[in-house]
Amino acid sequence: MATNRITVLLADDHTVVREGLRALLAAETDIEVIGEAANGREAVALAQQLLPAVLVMDILMPRLNGVEATRQIRQLCPATRILILTARSEDRYIQQATALGIAGYLLKQASARTVCAAIRDVHQGRKAFSPSIACRLPHQCADHCGTCVYREACLTEREVEVLQLVAEGLPNKQIAPELGLSIRTVEKHRGALTRKLNIFDTASLTRYAIGAGLVDSTSGAPAPDARHPSLSMA
Repeated sequence: MATNRITVLLADDHTVVREGLRALLAAETDIEVIGEAANGREAVALAQQLLPAVLVMDILMPRLNGVEATRQIRQLCPATRILILTARSEDRYIQQATALGIAGYLLKQASARTVCAAIRDVHQGRKAFSPSIACRLPHQCADHCGTCVYREACLTEREVEVLQLVAEGLPNKQIAPELGLSIRTVEKHRGALTRKLNIFDTASLTRYAIGAGLVDSTSGAPAPDARHPSLSMA
């Protein structure tokens, strides 16, 4: 095993995408995939454990989205270069990711050659962006105010995590072990975020999370039973 290989961690919630990327990169003599994560929370944990040179990460993932995972990894593993590889080209995702100091942003229609070249570029300290993304960067990077819609409400990182899990349909009793918290603590975070957002039913909270780009519109929580509209669901 060569010691000068570029170590790469893959983070994508679709198994077929991870398998395809692993097979693609296996053919490169200077790149080595050292781990895979199926959601943002796994990506954070594995990044701390494996300290990859490059993390190739999707934007929309369960449990913790790519933006929040990037925020945490940038703090915990500053040497790891983050390359976003996603199908999402909306301005809000580009703005959020670039404001966090990512090394590159590729769309999934990029060729295999482009992905490999991008990994090498970001490892060398260069930037790598799909052409359709690069042409929008001056505008995106110039606007650092309200880089995330949900930041306008001054939510803490933990409240953002709770918001995503609520929008994914998890009750407090499942959110607690997911975040390593007590149910009472989850209830406090949930109550705080609802007061800040002035949103007091799960369906509206889910719509807000979708609008903020935390979850995809196809993966949000189902509408709650009309007889139980309270966000204090255990």
